[in-house]
Amino acid sequence: MTLELSCLAWLVVLAVVQIMMAGQARTKQYGTQWNVSARDGEMPELNPLAARLARAQANLFETLPLFAIAILIATVANKTNWMTEVGAVTYLIARLVYLPLYAFGVPVVRTVVWMISMLGFLLVLAALAL
Repeated sequence: MTLELSCLAWLVVLAVVQIMMAGQARTKQYGTQWNVSARDGEMPELNPLAARLARAQANLFETLPLFAIAILIATVANKTNWMTEVGAVTYLIARLVYLPLYAFGVPVVRTVVWMISMLGFLLVLAALAL
């Protein structure tokens, strides 16, 4: 498996971890009965940690499908090179760092890390254009 596909596989693991973390935080606040219910009706606003975990998950899910498509296109088109490798590793590491920064409410640095992840994604896209 290429480095790019390995990074993509680890990003899938990260996505599952984020789903579980956000779900666990919601269940901790709302209770197990809510978790197994149909979840009809209005619920109180999530506490800050649960809300941040949900937003971090949503943030990953905004770019991960596009990143995955770019990696798969690069792989199928045989366009992998140093740019796709560096881009994939950069995106993965930045997304790993982003989660705790968002969970703990760290401002500014979190945004810088997000921009670094996007630079990794843009490197992959640039490789496709060459």
